[in-house]
Amino acid sequence: MLIDQICELRDKLNQSILTDDYEATYELSIQLDELIAKYYNQGYKCGQSLRHN
Repeated sequence: MLIDQICELRDKLNQSILTDDYEATYELSIQLDELIAKYYNQGYKCGQSLRHN
């Protein structure tokens, strides 16, 4: 499910921030932005929230 992918990628991004691999952090950030945009474009199907964790 899209919301699960967003949460998983958000966790990976948060972990990557703790490293000095800025390129990886940037790439994860872009991927997360794309998933969030997809989520919003779907119109919040099923009434789910990004803050379920």
